[in-house]
Amino acid sequence: MQEDGLRLDIISRDGHSISRRQISENALKVLYRLNKSGYKAYLVGGGVRDILLGLQPKDFDVVTNATPEDIKKLFRNCRLVGRRFRLAHIVFGRDVIEVATFRGHHSETDDKVSKSNAEGRLLRDNVYGEIDEDAERRDFTINALYYDISDYSIRSYGGGISDLNARTIKLIGDPETRYREDPVRMLRAVRFATKLDMQIDATTAEPIKTLAPLLSDIPAARMYEEVLKLFFAGKAEENYQMMQHFGLFAPLFPQVSALISESPKGHAAKMLQAVMRNTDLRVSQDKPVTPAFFYAAILWYPLKQRADDIAIESGLTLYDAHVAAMGDVMEQQCRTISIPRRFSTPAKDIWQLQLRLERSQGTRAFKMIENPKFRAAYDLLLLRGEVESGNIAKIADWWKSFVEADETERGEIVKSSSKGSNSRNRNAPQRKRRRKPAAKTKPAAE
Repeated sequence: MQEDGLRLDIISRDGHSISRRQISENALKVLYRLNKSGYKAYLVGGGVRDILLGLQPKDFDVVTNATPEDIKKLFRNCRLVGRRFRLAHIVFGRDVIEVATFRGHHSETDDKVSKSNAEGRLLRDNVYGEIDEDAERRDFTINALYYDISDYSIRSYGGGISDLNARTIKLIGDPETRYREDPVRMLRAVRFATKLDMQIDATTAEPIKTLAPLLSDIPAARMYEEVLKLFFAGKAEENYQMMQHFGLFAPLFPQVSALISESPKGHAAKMLQAVMRNTDLRVSQDKPVTPAFFYAAILWYPLKQRADDIAIESGLTLYDAHVAAMGDVMEQQCRTISIPRRFSTPAKDIWQLQLRLERSQGTRAFKMIENPKFRAAYDLLLLRGEVESGNIAKIADWWKSFVEADETERGEIVKSSSKGSNSRNRNAPQRKRRRKPAAKTKPAAE
């Protein structure tokens, strides 16, 4: 037990289930070399937590009292990264072991190594210290677990082992202060709760709704990575529901959230649920999931609304209004989540193909199906059919029968659809022809 600060429990090798066989060979190389060179070295955080829970860790992170410069001298395959907090990446081919120096507490007068903004968010954090200080600087107790390579014991701070056994997510320190330091911790609380099937401690959860708007100040590039972790790991639907409960979804997706607020059971809300379920299903089946389709799908109804507004305001055709709206909607989304062009450009292609799919139920379907983005656009059309029903559902059914048919059957489908019907999109609003003003007649002479 620490006299000051966090409670410390030391679990000897015979008191826990971690074996070196469960730790990656490259992580062990790093730990052993640091230890043999006279430094303290620990496996920390998620790697220790997941092994204790019987899960396969995604990453093996290491902490040490060696400075980044010391680490670089020890490892030729080391590169130093990070500005907010300096880290060493030890590169073994595609495997990267991240090594951090113990973090320390801030000195109020030392602005060279640490800096926070007016809201309390840490902007720069290169403050080094001892292991006890490092533990106090960690976010959740279940991540304040250190596996000591020198004697194979575990150092558990703040009741981390107890919380792990109780399946409780608990912040270290005052929740409001810690969330203000880094608002992304609110998203991490949600993600750990769903990923590990745990409950968020009441004290840890209490300030989240009030502080959720702070996420708007997080750099958009960082939020892109957080969204991948939230929605592409098989827990998208659960994370979405919990984010809505805490008010964390709106700061990330303001356009979608605005439509859901207007109509909680409308098309945008139904599409979001469908996309989350669809993404989780694909992850469970080991099928690829792509941010291009994800963003194209959840932003479809904000795009549709913006296109309708542009068409009414400018008199542009629906197609031209859609093209104009694509840039507006994607630009607004990128203010909160920086979507790389390798995904935003295909998302726009998927959007553009929606109007063509609605008009191409004839011989043009043969050429359409060869488009490299056809499959993604077709999948979005099927989701729209589920959400909207009506004419869009009929169009989606036509395409489904066409896609699943063989070449001979496709010819018959096209022939039957050509008889007595045209391929115009009846679902799209049509521009009304302007009536010519009636000729003025002279009043009859009295």
